[in-house]
Amino acid sequence: MYLKKSFNKKRNKTQLSFVQGYRKDGKVKHKVIKNLGYLEDYLDQYDDPVAHFQQIAKEWNASQEVPETIEVRLSEKLPDQCCNRKNLGYAIVKIIYSKLQIREFFQNKQRQLPMEYNLNSIFSLLTFNRFLFPSSKKNAYETKNRFFDLFNFSLDDVYRALSYFSRYSQELQKYLHTRVSNLVGRDSGKAYYDVTNYYFEIPYEDEDSPDTQRNVKRKKGPSKEHRKDPIIQMGLLMDSNGIPMAFHTFSGNESEKTNMLPAIQRVKKDYEIGRIIVVADRGLNTSDNTSVLSGINASDEKNNDGYVYGQSIRGADAEFKKWVLDQGGYITTMEKNKEGEEIPFKHKSRLFAKEITKKDSNGVRRLKMTIYQKQMVYYSKKYAKKQKYERDKAIAKAKDLIQNPAKYTKATSHGCTAYINNISFSKDTGEIVDGKELFINEEKIAEEELYDGYYSIVTSEKELSDQEIRDIYKGLWEIEESFKIIKSEFKTRPVFVSTEEHIEAHFLICFVTLLVMRVLEQLIGKCHSVRQIRNSLASYSCSYLDQNYYLFDYRDDVILTMENTFGLDLSKKIMPLSEIKRITKYKETKI
Repeated sequence: MYLKKSFNKKRNKTQLSFVQGYRKDGKVKHKVIKNLGYLEDYLDQYDDPVAHFQQIAKEWNASQEVPETIEVRLSEKLPDQCCNRKNLGYAIVKIIYSKLQIREFFQNKQRQLPMEYNLNSIFSLLTFNRFLFPSSKKNAYETKNRFFDLFNFSLDDVYRALSYFSRYSQELQKYLHTRVSNLVGRDSGKAYYDVTNYYFEIPYEDEDSPDTQRNVKRKKGPSKEHRKDPIIQMGLLMDSNGIPMAFHTFSGNESEKTNMLPAIQRVKKDYEIGRIIVVADRGLNTSDNTSVLSGINASDEKNNDGYVYGQSIRGADAEFKKWVLDQGGYITTMEKNKEGEEIPFKHKSRLFAKEITKKDSNGVRRLKMTIYQKQMVYYSKKYAKKQKYERDKAIAKAKDLIQNPAKYTKATSHGCTAYINNISFSKDTGEIVDGKELFINEEKIAEEELYDGYYSIVTSEKELSDQEIRDIYKGLWEIEESFKIIKSEFKTRPVFVSTEEHIEAHFLICFVTLLVMRVLEQLIGKCHSVRQIRNSLASYSCSYLDQNYYLFDYRDDVILTMENTFGLDLSKKIMPLSEIKRITKYKETKI
């Protein structure tokens, strides 16, 4: 509102009025809020009537938000193939992306590259899309207009850029390690490592591939999804806060057991990390891995690291099994579960000189040596119930298979064949071979029942208490959760790209997306789950109204948390484009 003066020729006086501006059909118009009369009539009341009313207008503007008019035509129709909705939740993802200074990384790399498209622009689009609306690279490009940022490149540019992302993969991982350390801190003294695999929507292995660029990593191997498709394996290294440190990919037909140490050694060297305790599941507990991490053949102290491994009890030697079942030495303490209920926890430990056989320089396993480790075993009633439940399900499936063998193949019978005697499968068809009587292996069931509820951990860290060992090992669930997030929330699988460079780029984007999510979790104090964050930010969208105004229709606790964390106002039902752009260009000097 402002004071308007207009001269009335008939009365030879100056008319005063309060006027407010508004926009209609893209044009600025004005309407009179209040007629004040004539200036000359106020000369006896005020020394300066104009200044007086201008002050009133100023105070009124300061105390009230001036309403604006948006015209809505009820008869207006949407054109064909129209989508007026845009997402603003990505602005939060962009904040973390900016804090990690990924744009600066690609800007530095692109200075000497002969290209017209922007590497960071493509990488940011693929990251935002993977975080909120996981889909193929093609779909990410085709739906890029759902964001307020402008992405000026072609679909061919996207595929060209993947090769550069692959080239800079390890360098970007190292760069992000430093940025994460500065932003939220790193505890690199403990590293959690695990491996999973991902299948392709491509039915052939590399040797059968018509691709001009052969992919040596896409091979058939033991799939965790029990599929026949070729797979690629991904090893993920994570710090004690659950934030990814590094990843590497390797062939689907390679053993995960032999790929861990090279990955650890690369990270130690590149990231300049000293001694590291590797925490991994029992599948990676091998003689070669434990001997190296224990520093038995270490030439210097840098190689003397440590380990905390899960230990298979049912697959252990007779002496270890006897020690587990021997009730002497167990200590029972009370612990609180997630519900706050106190439950008994039984455990014991020992220092043990374990004899192992290691490969010599020729790859022959004949070098015998002794490693000194602490062995811990604990018993949980809850874990016992879980094991019995899972075994009962497998036995029920096994009994159904015996009654209806034609229903099953090698792939569909997974999990139950261990409880069936005489079963075999055709190498060609995967079908069950006829001719042998199938029956339940009662001895195996009885053997397993003995160890229900028991779990073992072995470690090089002999000075740690039982509780400390268990607490360290419990952190392994976060890396398992990370794989679940990558697969389910970010839909890393199936993999549609085919060349080795493009596959590496695909996993790099997924790795960075996971890292962004974990950093965001840290900044908000882990008060919301990954699914809640992703769903909420994906839902925080708006529709175009008129005159560059947008209507918002979603708000929840996650959005409120983001407001409080980053000092944003995301509460408005209607926002002009100018305000939206200020949010998407969020900058904070304090890190």
